[in-house]
This record gives sequence, C-alpha cells and structure tokens, in this order.
Amino acid sequence: MPRIAKSQWDFSGELFPAEAIRRVYSVSELTGEIRRSLEKQFGQIWINGEITNFRLQSSGHIYFTLKDASAQLSCVLFRNDPVAQRELLEDGRRVILKGELTVYEARGQYQLRVTALELQGVGALQAAFEKLKQKLNAEGLFAQERKRPLPRFPQRIGVITSPTGAALRDIIHVVARRNRSLELILAPCLVQGTGAATEIASAIRLLNEWSDCSKTKLDLILVTRGGGSLEDLWAFNEEPVARAIFNSRLPVVSAVGHEIDFTISDFVADLRAATPSAAAEILTENVFAAYRWITQVPGRIRERLRQRFARELNQQRQFTQRLQRCHPRRVLNEKLQRLDDLRLSLARCTRHDLSSCRSDWQNLQERLVRVRPSQILEQRRAVFDQENRRLHEQLRHQLQRLRYCLGGLQDRLRLLAPEQVLGRGYSITMDAQTGRIIRNAAEAQPGQRLRTRLATGAIQSIAEEV
Repeated sequence: MPRIAKSQWDFSGELFPAEAIRRVYSVSELTGEIRRSLEKQFGQIWINGEITNFRLQSSGHIYFTLKDASAQLSCVLFRNDPVAQRELLEDGRRVILKGELTVYEARGQYQLRVTALELQGVGALQAAFEKLKQKLNAEGLFAQERKRPLPRFPQRIGVITSPTGAALRDIIHVVARRNRSLELILAPCLVQGTGAATEIASAIRLLNEWSDCSKTKLDLILVTRGGGSLEDLWAFNEEPVARAIFNSRLPVVSAVGHEIDFTISDFVADLRAATPSAAAEILTENVFAAYRWITQVPGRIRERLRQRFARELNQQRQFTQRLQRCHPRRVLNEKLQRLDDLRLSLARCTRHDLSSCRSDWQNLQERLVRVRPSQILEQRRAVFDQENRRLHEQLRHQLQRLRYCLGGLQDRLRLLAPEQVLGRGYSITMDAQTGRIIRNAAEAQPGQRLRTRLATGAIQSIAEEV
C-alpha cells in the first residue's frame, strides 16, 4: 500500500495547510505501476531495427539491443520460448521482432520479450545468399579441383560489365599503365536491377561463342562491377550467373564490389579478385613483371660486370699477396730467422741442462755424506741392541705368566684328583678282574669279586644278594 505522509513544506518553500497530504511511492511500487501500464497499453507489438550487443548466456537466454539511428531498446529471448530461426540473431543484422513490451523491475529498465522474429531487407537477402551458397557448394560448383589456371600472358580478355560504370574506367586505366598490348573485348550489360542476372549470364555465353567462332580467340573472361550495397550486388548472387560461369569454356575471373564483398560468382569463378583494379593488376602482372625485368636487365648487367670486375681484382690482389709470401728471398729470410731461433734455443737448453746436472751432482754429494757406512752401522747396532733388550724383557714376562698359569692348573688338578675325594671318606668299588668301576648296585652280580680302594690301601670282597 502507498505510504501517506504529512509535509509542511512544498518544493518552493511555501507552507502547506496542515490538512494537506501527499502520496509517496516506493521504487518497487512505482516500477510495478509502470510495468502494468506498459503491458496494458502496448501488449503484443512489432518493431524493426538493427541488432547490437548480442550475448548468449550459459543459461540459454539471449540478450541483445535493437537500435536505429537515434534510439535503442533492450530485448530478451528466453530459452524456453518457442521462437523459430533464433540462429539468425547476430550483431549487425536488421530484423523485425514481435514481442511483449515490459519492464525488468530489478534494473528499472523497459525491454521487449521476443516471441517471433524475421529478417528485414538485407537480412533476407543474406539468408537467400547462404541458402544458394550451400546448394551450389553441395553440387560441386565451388570445388577447387575444377578451377582452371589462368594464361600466364593473356593477349585478349572479354570484359562483362556496365559500359558507363567506374569499374570499366579503372580496368582501362590499369591496363594502359601496365600492359598496353592487352586487348579488351567488352560485352556490355546491366550489373544491377531487374534483368541484370539474365544479361550477365547471356554475356558470358556470348563471349564463349564469339571466341569459338572468331579467329582471334579470347584467353579468359572478366566479370566485374564496382562496389555497392548487398542489393546492388545481388545480380552476381543469382543462380543463372553461377551456372553460366560454371559452364564457361573459358577461365572466368570475378571482381565484384570491394575487398570485403563476397558474391556467389566469386566462389564459382576460377579466380576471385578483391576489386576491378586488383583484377586488372593480376591479369597484367606477368607481362608487367617481365617488362620491368627487361628494363632492369641493363642495370643488372652493369651490376654483374661491376661485381665480376671487383671479384677478379680481389683475386688478383690475393694472388699478388700469395706470390709475395712465397718469394724465395722471403722464404730464405724466414728460414734464417728460424735458424737464429734454434741457435738461441740450443744455447738456452745447454745452459739449462748444465745447471740441472750441477744441481743433481750437488744433491748426490749431500746424500752420500748423509749415508756413510759407519754411521749407518752405528745406527743399526743401536737399533739391534734396543730390539734385543725388548725381546729379553718380553721373554721374561711371558715365562713368568706361564709359571703363574701352571701353578693355577696344578692347584685345580690337585683339587680334582681322586685322592682328595678318597681322603674325605669316600671309596671306589671296582671289578677285581677287569678294574671296571661299579657305579650302580645292579651292575654287581652275586659272588662277583670286588676291589674297594680307600684313601689308604684297598679291600677285597665278594658280592652277595641283599
């Protein structure tokens, strides 16, 4: 609900009566009122213009702007709306749209919700162009393998264009400047408007027939006109012209419009040139290049002779220098210098060797003084005496250690001797005949003679059954 508030002041600063009131809208309320008013007043409308700012979102919705010379309108095409030919939407195309005028309240922006679309003017022609292009391409009219090479030095060219157009003047100007001997055979025709396509196709067939019947054959055909809009160039986008170019027995060059313009005839022709002037330059390039090459031949010959003379002079200088380097006097001088170097080197080596021998002799003499036999013998005798004392000392310690070990073993042997056990009151019973020790009563048989050894003496006895 709108909010009612009292105010004491209007915008001019005058005091309102106390009972005066005013209605204050919120932004959402005002936007909603505007939206309902627009939808009620306009409903479904048709509008035309040029597409710009085309955006396809990941959600599938399409947003773009429709503009003319002085205004623009935001448009939206939702993914789920059943609108045919939505693939025709792209920047620069002129279209006619059907939709509902509404307000996008989040931004307070009015927009058109698109429910149908169709191409307008150039857009319709562009669609027809693409359709015919796909058809002819499927039939093989654009195949590269069927395109024929152009003659290298054409002498006579058939030109199909308007006799009053700028294209013909440009071609004549280029040919006159680059190859005056090139003959142009004009087949005048309309290049735009009603019946232009039929006249162009008829001119192509006429030039082919004239070339077959005449003694002066044509080398190729140039189909051309100057720049213009898509409607102006449409005659070169019609199927009869494409069929006539395809069936031509002579190679065909297409030069229609400007560099950015492409027509069906460009795709069917054996060669496409960007402009009429460019086509004339291409057709005269080989002759122009040959003429330019011929005019440059004297200069090239002079340059080659200059280079050859410079090369020969350089070789002569090199030979002179080599001869000077190989002259006998120079060789002899080099040998004499080498002999002097060897003589100096021999003297230096002799002095060096003599000094080295003298140094070696002094070293040997010093070593001989240091190694006198009496001194070495005295040193060896001192070492022998020292080692002898160390040997006797080691033998004495070893003998003492062995004596200690022997005494310990004797004590252990005395402790383990049987006499020590017998001395403590034990005895050893043996078989009197075999001397075998009886350790168990079961080993003694009744009547068996036994011998019992005591600490002192022995006792004979006979075993009885217990």
